[in-house]
Amino acid sequence: MAQIRYLTAGESHGPALVGILEGMPAGLEIDFEEINYQLFRRQQGYGRGGRMKIETDQAMILSGVRHGKTLGSPIALMIKNRDWENWQGIMSVEALQDAGAIKKVRVPRPGHADLAGAMKYGHDDLRNVLERASARETAMKTAIGAIARRLLNEFDVQICSHVVRIGDARSSFSLSALASSRKEEWRRKVKEIVEVTEKSPVRAFSKETEEEMIQNIKKAKEMGETVGGEFEIGAFFLPPGLGSHVHYDRKLDGKIAAALMSIPAIKSVEIGLGKKLGELPGSQAHDEIFADEERAIFRKTNRSGGIEGGITNGEPVIVRCTMKPIPTLMTPLHSINLDTYQPVSAHKERSDVCAVPAAAVVGEAVLALVLAEEFSIKFGGDSIDEMKQNF
Repeated sequence: MAQIRYLTAGESHGPALVGILEGMPAGLEIDFEEINYQLFRRQQGYGRGGRMKIETDQAMILSGVRHGKTLGSPIALMIKNRDWENWQGIMSVEALQDAGAIKKVRVPRPGHADLAGAMKYGHDDLRNVLERASARETAMKTAIGAIARRLLNEFDVQICSHVVRIGDARSSFSLSALASSRKEEWRRKVKEIVEVTEKSPVRAFSKETEEEMIQNIKKAKEMGETVGGEFEIGAFFLPPGLGSHVHYDRKLDGKIAAALMSIPAIKSVEIGLGKKLGELPGSQAHDEIFADEERAIFRKTNRSGGIEGGITNGEPVIVRCTMKPIPTLMTPLHSINLDTYQPVSAHKERSDVCAVPAAAVVGEAVLALVLAEEFSIKFGGDSIDEMKQNF
């Protein structure tokens, strides 16, 4: 079986987003409603912008699936951009006779790919950069990740997330606290976390923290600001032995960090306690090992986030990400006009005030893709039945 990999393409205001997922085993039943539900989840959250009112994302599978099951061949997906109707001239693929009438974007936004991308590729219109750098691309990541989750579900792997912080409003709850629980308790707690966070407009597990987070977003909107934060993702019931210690590019924590950092606006990725481990003495930083007849080998803590030496150790994999405030502000930052080099206010595009809850959903999808790839490496198999036998 081929190693699982994927590609996405498409611009924010182009005709559609497309993706290809390769290496999925044959015979895997696809839940089409679940794919679109994950896309729906990505569009939710208090503080989202007007684009979410325009797009109602639906994924169309073009190849690799027949009669509801994967064929083992590449899976191609497409998500149409409804807003394309209003951008056909600006984003035309073909050359335009009146191209001069299309106004070029010449004022870069600090914190966005606008200026760096234009310098790298030699573009004189920043739209050539910002359309692809847009977080709109994460819709396709979410759709592809939903198929990866479907594979993981065959092995009882469960993934959940919650928002830890928005601005200075911070939750004291952490998924790492579940390490000392028995696996039956993991299942109950994951179910509770999902039920609570899916009802929360900011994906908060604490009702008190939820209100504080909402107030921070409201204040930011009133001031023409944006606000960032942190979210935590947990993957439960993973077997030990995913990843490897033998090369840098096979270490699972390295793969996870790289994949999650690829999500727009993510500026840090921590595994387990992450940077807090630098504050602790060694006796409080590691997860001691115990054994008994009932539970076999187990830990009472999960400070390492379920990964030691780049390899899963049987505990839940816990990842925390920090998302910076979105760089498009309604009260724009200082910038320059690239034609005159004179100071002006930064270019404005329609955007969110806060997208941390949505980023958590995207993070779930991206983590699922990394873990699905590790399952394919560890257990192989050209069909789902063969993969289960190897497992």
